[in-house]
Amino acid sequence: MSQRKRAAPSRRPKVIPMRLDATFFFERAVQSLDRYHYDKALKYFRRAVEYEPENPVNHCNMAGILSEMGRYEESNVILRSVLDRIDPAMTECYYYLANNYANMELFEAAEDALVRYLENDAEGQFLDESDELLDLLNYELNRPTKLATIKAKENIYAHDKARELLEAGRFAEAVKMLEEIIGREPDFLAARNNLGLAYYYMGLFEKSVATIAEVLDAEPGNLHALCNLAIFYQHSNQDGPLKALIEKLNKTVPFHPEHVFKMATTLGIVGEHREAYAHFRRLLKTSELSSEPSLHHFAAVAATNLRRYEDAEKHWKQAEKLDSESPVPSFYLRRLEKVRTGEESPPTHYHYHLPFEEQFRQWEHSPGQVTEALKRDPLIRSSFFWALRHGDRRTKVQVIQALGLVADEEVIEALKAFLIDTEEDDELKRVAVLVLRSIGVQDSLVVTFSGRTLTLEARRKSAKLPVWDSAWQTVLEHALEGMSGRYDVVQQHDMMTLWVDYLSRVYPEVPKLHKSTGWAAALEYWTAKMHRRTVTYADLVNRYGVSQASISRYANRIDEACGIREKLDLTTPSFH
Repeated sequence: MSQRKRAAPSRRPKVIPMRLDATFFFERAVQSLDRYHYDKALKYFRRAVEYEPENPVNHCNMAGILSEMGRYEESNVILRSVLDRIDPAMTECYYYLANNYANMELFEAAEDALVRYLENDAEGQFLDESDELLDLLNYELNRPTKLATIKAKENIYAHDKARELLEAGRFAEAVKMLEEIIGREPDFLAARNNLGLAYYYMGLFEKSVATIAEVLDAEPGNLHALCNLAIFYQHSNQDGPLKALIEKLNKTVPFHPEHVFKMATTLGIVGEHREAYAHFRRLLKTSELSSEPSLHHFAAVAATNLRRYEDAEKHWKQAEKLDSESPVPSFYLRRLEKVRTGEESPPTHYHYHLPFEEQFRQWEHSPGQVTEALKRDPLIRSSFFWALRHGDRRTKVQVIQALGLVADEEVIEALKAFLIDTEEDDELKRVAVLVLRSIGVQDSLVVTFSGRTLTLEARRKSAKLPVWDSAWQTVLEHALEGMSGRYDVVQQHDMMTLWVDYLSRVYPEVPKLHKSTGWAAALEYWTAKMHRRTVTYADLVNRYGVSQASISRYANRIDEACGIREKLDLTTPSFH
């Protein structure tokens, strides 16, 4: 019986088509390079260029092969073509040109190309190689290469400058620079960390916390950010988050001296004195910081809070030995005896300067010292800015007056920001306005009073006073008190302006202000006249408790210096 044969299934040949495109020839070129077959690699890169003539990478690959083959001039022709015709933004071509010129011993041309690369390339892919090439060119040309900037390091240089500003207490300038850096490079966490600190030093607490939170979102274990956040939590009385964060910090053992110092000061500030003292002792035993008087001061503060009074005394004496000109160690050594007997509490802050209240006590007798201290010591400067935002009312008045003695751009900007803070007291803002006018700020001032934003007109004439005396402030406060509820904000501002104008005209021959209420009544008298308000001497006598003769005498003195009557005669002929 015959068997039926099955028909074999038809088999179609499997043919894989070859796609001859730029990618195909690029891969072939790379394979040839791996085998050091430069001639083949060059041929394949040429074909890739034919398929994609506007792709600068293919041209650069071809130039690279020619360079490897020692055909530097041909390589340079291609690189110039890329820069001139295809993609001028491909700045790495300048680095390739520099290498080719150096191999051709055309060192001047190599230097020009390398400078173009460093000054224009934002990525910095060949920074390390460029350093080596710079060394070679310096040796061959027997001179250093002049560089205006290294673009890839611009943010690093700017960050270093911002840190210097921060350390010098020029916080507003640092903030501006750091914000610009982060705008260009959002992932620059060190800059963002320092921006958070700058906000904090300026008393801008919410912005500082938000900025540090951004750092921790990107890098949860960032030690500087964690330490900064702990201090922020403490100042805002957020005990729950602070406790959790302290537990995390106590489990961390930093090794780099900078990190150990950051950890130690942070733990001390938040009240973890035992752990702080252990870290300070590590630094004193093992690092170059042992010769820093401030480090001995910090260790002494921690030891005092731990009731290790002998250790504290030893550290402060060492700080005194290392920094004999500073009043800080001797002040705390004297205070230590009172802490031992329970008369005073241990110091609570970890700053190497006198306590805030002690500084003010000393400056009351020597106002000129505050100017130097605020300019010289960034820690004192930061404490002033912090007190301006977070101190009690009396402290804020003192701070505003003290800042007026410095009168630099940063102080002016801080006081202007204070004027528009809706949380601040209106009376304090009036003091700030007065201080700004007294230091010669002529432009208009935007002020928020009782929820209303007003613009106080610009002064026509600068009247800068080198100091602001507490007796002058007393007159002002009496006048503001007497005019409260009777005059609007603009009229009160004009009264303050008149007072500054008078003082400026007679300075330094300012009369003794024995009867401050009399001078205050005279200021109200002229303010009322300038605004065509009806006011009588009888009314002023009743409210200020001074005689009509005194008010009249002081009003005449103000008029003699400022010429108010004459000005009013010109604008209001019926005035008598």
